[in-house]
Amino acid sequence: MALVLVVAGAWFGYQRLSEPACSGQVPLTVSAAPEIAPAVQAAAQQWVADGAAVDGVCVAVQVNEAHSVDVAAAVAGQHGVTLTGVGQASGTAVLPNVWLPDSSTWLLRLSKQASGFAPANGASVARSPVVVAMPEPVAATVGWPNKQLTWTDLLQQITKGTKLRTGIVEPTRDAAGLSGLLSLGAAAGAAGAEAQQATTAALRALATGRSALREDLMARFPRSADPGSIASSLSAASLSEVDVIKYNEQRPPISLAALYLEPAPMSLDYPYAVMPGTEPAKVSAAEGLFKVLGTPGFRNRLATSGLRAPDGTWGEGFTAPQGAPSPAGTAPASAAPNPGGTAASGLDPAAVERALSSWSVATQSGRMLAVIDISGSMLREVPTAKNATRAQVTLEAARRGLGLFDDSWAIGLWVFSTELVGNRDWREVVPIGPLSSQRGALEGALPTISPKPNGNTGLYDTALAAYLAVQKDWEPGRVNSVVLFTDGQNEDNEGLDQDQLLAELKKAADPERPVQVVIVGIGDGVSQAELEAITKVTGGGVFVTEDPAKIGDIFLQAIALRPPATR
Repeated sequence: MALVLVVAGAWFGYQRLSEPACSGQVPLTVSAAPEIAPAVQAAAQQWVADGAAVDGVCVAVQVNEAHSVDVAAAVAGQHGVTLTGVGQASGTAVLPNVWLPDSSTWLLRLSKQASGFAPANGASVARSPVVVAMPEPVAATVGWPNKQLTWTDLLQQITKGTKLRTGIVEPTRDAAGLSGLLSLGAAAGAAGAEAQQATTAALRALATGRSALREDLMARFPRSADPGSIASSLSAASLSEVDVIKYNEQRPPISLAALYLEPAPMSLDYPYAVMPGTEPAKVSAAEGLFKVLGTPGFRNRLATSGLRAPDGTWGEGFTAPQGAPSPAGTAPASAAPNPGGTAASGLDPAAVERALSSWSVATQSGRMLAVIDISGSMLREVPTAKNATRAQVTLEAARRGLGLFDDSWAIGLWVFSTELVGNRDWREVVPIGPLSSQRGALEGALPTISPKPNGNTGLYDTALAAYLAVQKDWEPGRVNSVVLFTDGQNEDNEGLDQDQLLAELKKAADPERPVQVVIVGIGDGVSQAELEAITKVTGGGVFVTEDPAKIGDIFLQAIALRPPATR
């Protein structure tokens, strides 16, 4: 009898201990970049098995692999905005409670475009330095592994030499590509008087070897040890350290070297973003999971996945590329607004947008009519531009932008005010034609343009005429567009009124021959509503800056705008 009682008591105790100390369920969904998802999944499973709970309610965690660009597109769509080069979300994407993208630049870009996007936490849970990947025999020719190279060294190699076949994953869609683009752009920008030329050369060199997908880019590295194969294959690309580690784990015929260039580019930092609108119980569950991802055990899980801890060091099981420093990569900024900081903390969103817009301009091909306001108000001085006139800063932005376009573009130039040619408000300066034959004509025409001192703004008649002119010789396979610069509202009482303009544009619109109208408003005299009424009919967009000194950045954003169907 005593034995029976002891056994029964032991069994009852075992049952009580083995039963979960929680009930019910708080479901937490996590979307993580593919390279970190397995480590997060394993950590979450262990946490749940150990009794993860929120106020006595069990936590269930579902971790899904998701490419950062896909989640970014879904977030942008939810907020009614688009990111440069990203386009619309595919399918019916469901947003998670927690997003672990590969880089905080995604959060930065989304926050700039969508004011309502303000995720919580945002601290880094892992790091992968961005490196320049080269086949080892190629890397040896530039001094690897003994020589410390800089981005300026690489810039000279790709713009003045012919030996390196460079590539990049589309930086509008890939964080490592963006990081490399920013670093190379900074090196070019430090080239003094040759900065513009160096930037253009770098962009075009990268553009010739760009790939939309990381897998496609990496497939272009040498697939045999034959010298001819090495010479004809991809020889340098901006990738993450984990990309190099995973590539070499496959034991290819030629391994990749990871070059850690100085100054260190922005690392992939895997921010832990708790999405806006997440229910309080799930927020608490997310906080619990975040603590798990800061433990030594998770550090080792990262190591076996080829990733470093947030401080740039690695845990047990990490396979470091030859010459890899520890720590490595960019450290979180101390002034970051979140607990752990991110690699993008302190990064100017405008600098990112400028780099991506410049890239889009340099890598796309189109047919464009630029139309510049030369009414009397364009003679006003701009204090923030050393008292240059509005016309001067606009023409300088056009001149610099022209340098980014390659010869595949077709570009024309008009000016407008009132009564420039008889009663007509616009004048053709250079007809639309290929830059390969008329770049010089455009460069020569820009300095000759000057405002009409007493001229008003003949906006409506000019907008319609420009639209019809581009539509007349519309070319398939390109973005056909009008880019119009103005600092005022329509002031031509002898021409079309707004209702007449919109009616004419609607009548002329042809879905088979779309013409995108992009309007750049300069100063405080423009009416954004007036301009948007035009682009709502034609497609395109309106960009307004009250400070004309910022026209350069606005111009790049305007040119980079792409219709949804062409993204």
